[in-house]
Amino acid sequence: MAAITASLVKELREKTGAGMMDCKKALTETDGDVEGAVDWLRAKGLSAVEKKSGRVAAEGLVAVAVDGAQGAVVEINSETDFVARNEDFQALVAEAADLGLKAGGDLEALKATNTASGKTVVEAVNNAIATIGENMNLRRYEIASVSNGVIASYVHGAVKPGMGRIGVLVALESTGDAAKLAEIGKQVAMHVAAAAPKATSRDEVDPADIQREREVLTAQAKESGRPDNIIEKMVEGRLRKFYEESVLTEQAFVIDPDKTVGAAVEEVAKEIGAPITVKGFVRMAIGEGVEKEESDFAAEVAAAAKG
Repeated sequence: MAAITASLVKELREKTGAGMMDCKKALTETDGDVEGAVDWLRAKGLSAVEKKSGRVAAEGLVAVAVDGAQGAVVEINSETDFVARNEDFQALVAEAADLGLKAGGDLEALKATNTASGKTVVEAVNNAIATIGENMNLRRYEIASVSNGVIASYVHGAVKPGMGRIGVLVALESTGDAAKLAEIGKQVAMHVAAAAPKATSRDEVDPADIQREREVLTAQAKESGRPDNIIEKMVEGRLRKFYEESVLTEQAFVIDPDKTVGAAVEEVAKEIGAPITVKGFVRMAIGEGVEKEESDFAAEVAAAAKG
């Protein structure tokens, strides 16, 4: 039988958050196999991480990291926004974003990347679950890069530099003045945070979305009872409005609504004497798309008081 060392017990506790004696028993039952011991604890319902994994995590933090011509943005969720104020949690999110600069945009690769402590990112998250006592999840991770130009970033609702409730990266491809690029890039990133475009240009809009929009608009236009040639013109006009609302370069610029984002970027391109291409953007808002459970907070407090 393999020796059950203190280091094995410690490793299993960090992975599962289970008690020391439970970890030792699990390792004894599995002859020192840590992964087998994880499954044994799960089967017995003794893994603290497993117990919390079913709880909805829709709060937390989004963090951005930029290094030269590359940027990364990650979202780590928690159950409550109180955790976002926890310094250990903030440090974990910041480190995950920094490590994201080297993980190639692959979420699973990021999860398997070693942190400064020697744990992988996913092990560090599991350790935070056991320590802080809430379910957590490294949910999303994306990168943006350019060959020449800048990656601009903006964080809305920041609790610390580089992390908050909305994180944005904007990629501007250009050989022009870096300082001017960074300035317009920051403004476009702020616009993306506010306007939440669906695509950078018309070419990036999903054809299925366009077809669906066209069908809806056609059905609406037919209600007017007008001739088909007029209906076609009505639909095309309304499609232009759809693009103006959903495509970044065609949206009214929040900094100056009298011009589009594309026009604002073009003005800077003329100023610096070099073309600028808005190569892409990443926008993450904490908890978007997560189905949140409705709860009666007063009832929860009353129940806790009775307990």
